[in-house]
Amino acid sequence: MPKNSKAVKRELDEDVTESHKDLLSNEDACDDSFKKTSLIVNNHEGDGKECDVEEGGSDGEEEERPAWNSKLQYILAQVGFSVGLGNVWRFPYLCQKNGGGAYLVPYLILLILIGIPLFFLELAVGQRIRRGSIGVWNYISPRLGGIGFASCVVCFFVALYYNVIISWSLFYFSQSFQQPLPWHECPLVKNKTNTYVEPECEKSSATTYYWYREALNISDSISEGGGLNWKMTLCLLAAWSMVCLAMIKGIQSSGKVMYFSSLFPYVVLICFLVRALLLEGSMDGIRHMFTPKLEIMLEPKVWREAATQVFFALGLGFGGVIAFSSYNKRDNNCHFDAVLVSFINFFTSVLATLVVFAVLGFKANIMISKCVNLNSKKIVTLLGNGIEESLIPHHINLTLPAQVSNEDYLEMYNVIKMVKEVDFPKLGLDACSIEAELNKAVQGTGLAFIAFTEAMTHFPASPFWSVMFFLMLVNLGLGSMFGTIEGILTPLIDTFKVRKEFLTVGCCVLAFSIGLLFVQRSGNYFVAMFDDYSATLPLLIVVVLENVAVAWVYGIDKFFEDLKDMLGFTPYLFYYYMWKYITPILLLVLLGSSVVQLAMTPPSYSAWIQEAAIEQNLIFPPWGIVVCISLVVMAIMPVPVVFGLRYFNIIDENTSGLSTVSYKKGRIIKESARPGEDDDTSLIQGKSPSEAPSPMPGNSIYRKQSNGGGPDADTAPNGRYGIGYLMADMPDIPESDL
Repeated sequence: MPKNSKAVKRELDEDVTESHKDLLSNEDACDDSFKKTSLIVNNHEGDGKECDVEEGGSDGEEEERPAWNSKLQYILAQVGFSVGLGNVWRFPYLCQKNGGGAYLVPYLILLILIGIPLFFLELAVGQRIRRGSIGVWNYISPRLGGIGFASCVVCFFVALYYNVIISWSLFYFSQSFQQPLPWHECPLVKNKTNTYVEPECEKSSATTYYWYREALNISDSISEGGGLNWKMTLCLLAAWSMVCLAMIKGIQSSGKVMYFSSLFPYVVLICFLVRALLLEGSMDGIRHMFTPKLEIMLEPKVWREAATQVFFALGLGFGGVIAFSSYNKRDNNCHFDAVLVSFINFFTSVLATLVVFAVLGFKANIMISKCVNLNSKKIVTLLGNGIEESLIPHHINLTLPAQVSNEDYLEMYNVIKMVKEVDFPKLGLDACSIEAELNKAVQGTGLAFIAFTEAMTHFPASPFWSVMFFLMLVNLGLGSMFGTIEGILTPLIDTFKVRKEFLTVGCCVLAFSIGLLFVQRSGNYFVAMFDDYSATLPLLIVVVLENVAVAWVYGIDKFFEDLKDMLGFTPYLFYYYMWKYITPILLLVLLGSSVVQLAMTPPSYSAWIQEAAIEQNLIFPPWGIVVCISLVVMAIMPVPVVFGLRYFNIIDENTSGLSTVSYKKGRIIKESARPGEDDDTSLIQGKSPSEAPSPMPGNSIYRKQSNGGGPDADTAPNGRYGIGYLMADMPDIPESDL
């Protein structure tokens, strides 16, 4: 700026109400603190860094927006948010169910077509506008401001039940410091006359019984509340306390926790993989996992499930990605971050899949050995009474059934089945096939709390591995919870200017109170309900609108200009066509198929029937169906409500009522150029924010030279919170360069 620029400070005592457009500026953070709410326009002492003006607390002092201590801390935060429990217990299940190794092909294709472009888009808008989800989408288009509120609602719903899963992991973690593990065998029931095995456990298994009866003490249906489970209530309180303490200082506190919560799961997964590979049968599991079934790839359902997994694996639409990136410097290379985090997420899923199937292969080998031993004894009892001794191969010694190998039993089984074709079903012999055992697909809680816990009981030093496993689950859950809670807190703090500490504590207390619903005896059924209905459709709609808002409402060409200014290079044209055409179409197809699937599948849940000791699929009662529909409607409702309020001018788009902030300001600057001074970068005569024209959403973020030359030709608020500094025309110089 020329040396003859002058800055005049004017005291303002009145309250100033500013719109979201005034509040949303895009400068980078500067190293010098901004004191006394004054802007020094002619700064020769600085080192050339752009200044960042932040509105402070109620005392009127200004402070800088928090920033990450290092790039590593930021990457770990994004990895911790995107890599969650789904990578460990959802991806391996989908891989097994949808063609083994062949499933990786559609997953990688859709990661490139949907995942990376949308992840890059969210990182870029958060970093460019430097606000949470509410502020970002209000800035892009006030009529689409409801997108941010919808993200917050979905984040809150997900946080409610996600922290319950962490509390389950905490309970198992606390019970793992025992030898033998408490779920090692079925408990005995003693009465006056005799001792017997608990019938419910005998009909199922020790780990299944422990999960449903000891941990959850589950009721037979969702209609039977059964009161609070006090053990899980205490664990839920501990889980929310950890989240609250980690988040109370924002990224200053949660960022430090990320070093442990994001890295520790990788240490555990690698240790588990090495240990599992040394166990008998682990290679059977891995071989089964990566044996491709190419014909399954042609089924549309495989592609739909791969797209859904890509979508949720990266945490798109939650607002956590936007919130984390909003604390970045404006010139950070967010394209590199998007690609890096996406592929870290993918390789984590593959690593977790290797671990899961190595362990399940070991477990299957043990189960097959038991099956062979049991059926060999059955064959011995049937000799001469349904099975002729001549049918037994000579090299097999049935006098020691425990020493019969899996291959020998399979040979006997096939001979008997071929000869006794008609009477074979009456013999009651099992095939004891390791393939059949590995094909018993398990996911979610069934994998973590039943199948995996059962396998770990056979590990040497099983308590140590149990402690490590459940501590890993806690850390995976906490990493995702930090991003989810940040997706709630950051936009609310940016919009309503409440203190971070008060909002964090209030949010956690409210969530714990509502979360008591999930720790009653029927709570597991409500977790399933929220998991199925509170996030899937709303998030798909949110991300479709995000893509449309940037590519079509704001303008893909203007967005590319912004990216070029931020990154220092023009992004690949690949993203241009992805954002404008391909990704929206794929998202709409995915949304349509998800709606059809939900419409064709009656709302149901898997209930544990205590008497029969089996899982049974039950239809939700009428009130349950109403709750399912209400979850979807409540999550999406902010989008049409805000659009309607803006469209019918119930809330003026220029004042942005939903995101208006009132605060008392100390000083405001106006620039007055003296006649004859050669100062084409002077500030337009100081107007208060209420008098100043606010740029329409379609206008470019950067100020371009105008032909008009007058004050009204091209004006825009300056400063991070837009405290009324109106910029004159400057030839091809973005605001952030001042």
